Amino acid sequence: MKKKSLWPKVYLAFVFIVLYAPIFYLTFYSFNSGGTMNDFEGFTLDWYKELFQDTRLLIIVLNTIIIALLSAAISTIIGVLGALAIVYMKKRAAKNALLSLNNVLIVSPDVIIGASFLILFTIIGIKLGFTSVLLSHVAFSIPIVVIMVLPKLQEMSLSLIDAARDLGASHWDVLSKVILPYISPGIFAGFFLALTYSLDDFAVTFFVTGNGFTTLSVEIYSLARRGISLNINALSTLLFLFTILLVIGYYFITKRNGRTAGAGGGNE
Repeated sequence: MKKKSLWPKVYLAFVFIVLYAPIFYLTFYSFNSGGTMNDFEGFTLDWYKELFQDTRLLIIVLNTIIIALLSAAISTIIGVLGALAIVYMKKRAAKNALLSLNNVLIVSPDVIIGASFLILFTIIGIKLGFTSVLLSHVAFSIPIVVIMVLPKLQEMSLSLIDAARDLGASHWDVLSKVILPYISPGIFAGFFLALTYSLDDFAVTFFVTGNGFTTLSVEIYSLARRGISLNINALSTLLFLFTILLVIGYYFITKRNGRTAGAGGGNE
């Protein structure tokens, strides 16, 4: 019996260290009473207290969360409808063209997308601020949702839809009681991924945000340019923890949906 090589595990450990060491370093010094990232002088929560006393920053956090939730919800609805349209489109050429256009938006550089939105909003007269940021986040999130939903639609058997129609189900019943429950894992995956992209986005938001409105990513960039402050460490640590909670929530939702689907399959 051959012994398994340790090199894959060593390589995987190295990758995780490279990825997470800077984050843990940043988190560690967010508790430094010395005020610098050179020498750890003692444990303190002053930077977190100062962070929560900053009213302006709390408003920016609220703006970021509202933008992320709204853009994720809107893009999920549009993305699911778009995926349905692509899958059930009869003309193969048109289907391939739509898929190509969808994929182009995913691989396009954020700088190009941000500059394009800036030019568009300037031409049509939309004031840069909440509306421009929301529209741009919805736009770059829709292709992500489509990509997450399409595989579930493609693996779905048409016999389920035919059986529902034979039993007298209307088009709405087929959509709401057969198709949407089946593709719900893809819908949740698209929603959470769109939410994460919106919270994380900097390049596109930097172009379309205006005076008086900003998001966390742009604000952190502005704070970092003024000089190193452990407020940034505290804020980044909280964002990292929030992202972890999103991932855990998504894991339990997909796990529950998997159990539900398995139970449903067992009852058939």
